[in-house]
Amino acid sequence: MTPTGEAKGGRGSRGSRGGRGRRDVAVVAFAQSPTRRHSDDLSEVEMVMPVLHEVLARTGLRTSDIDFTCSGSCDYLAGRAFSFTMALDGVGAWPPIAESHVETDGAFALYEAWVKLLTGTADTALVYAYGKSSPGQLRDVLTRQLDPYYLAPLWPDSVSLAALQARALLDASLTTEAELAAIGARSRADAATNPHAQLRGDVDHGDLLVHPLHTGDCPPIGDGAAAVVLAAGDRARELCERPAWIRGIDHRIEAHGLGVRDLTDSPSTRLAATRAGAFDRPVDTAELHAPFTSQEVVLRRALDLDEGVRINPSGGALAANPVMAAGLVRIGEAAARIQRGASRRALAHATSGPCLQQNLIAVLEGDS
Repeated sequence: MTPTGEAKGGRGSRGSRGGRGRRDVAVVAFAQSPTRRHSDDLSEVEMVMPVLHEVLARTGLRTSDIDFTCSGSCDYLAGRAFSFTMALDGVGAWPPIAESHVETDGAFALYEAWVKLLTGTADTALVYAYGKSSPGQLRDVLTRQLDPYYLAPLWPDSVSLAALQARALLDASLTTEAELAAIGARSRADAATNPHAQLRGDVDHGDLLVHPLHTGDCPPIGDGAAAVVLAAGDRARELCERPAWIRGIDHRIEAHGLGVRDLTDSPSTRLAATRAGAFDRPVDTAELHAPFTSQEVVLRRALDLDEGVRINPSGGALAANPVMAAGLVRIGEAAARIQRGASRRALAHATSGPCLQQNLIAVLEGDS
């Protein structure tokens, strides 16, 4: 579940922030499906197609008008190799299209599409992601992300690893169990107005799952899909009344071994935010891909987010966590707030891997 392709953060990505002569790229449309606990009645194609139709309808584009298509998903969730090729039936791969895929969250597919538009070889891009977590045991499936020599053979599940991170924060007096519970309660309360969320409103904090995490500290298991249309320059202004311009985007990775990391901090998030220009000016909104309450604490500290920043007004991953699409949803939700005038400068974060191993930061703005 490591991002594939060559569009990775590194020395060559200094252009991830704005610069003279660089093309402006914006999110011009976003759509997502409701996140459902089970979608046994739908195949991946049937789950993706309505979202693709909706996001294209928002721009008036047809599939033939899209210059580049990039998707994010995980074969381990589907249980078969190259399962993403079947989802292409929902896009329409004939006549042949320019297409790519990353075996990770769709936010990283958006990064690849953004790079493609920067090169000038495309003016529009369709990015989509989907995940069906319900057919298998998600906590066990996610162990396949771990180091294959030392960690994976021990089969530590995703919740247990998150509990280690929460325990480290508690032992360092950087949070309390009451604060974690409040984060979960706030997220689901904010999701009350989000029709796509899985958990909404007053949700009980629940029983202890893996000490010190309660069920309310953990994300629901759900199936869902999301899609975004990107466009460059004047094409973006033609397709959208108020484009959400990507002013900076970058992603970084922590060491693979959990034993060599400080789980109470996220240097990769801070570096990605620095390179994306997040600290240049204040943001008013932050959509954080924090599937566990303890991870929001880590991200808030790494990003220096104060009480004046609206965090996860959509409810975030604690209200709906379609694996492989939840990070793309964060970018889409941030862009949607800019497009409807609810935000002027927003930060979106996506993660992949255990304990915030890989982190992507995007900074979006409306026209001033």
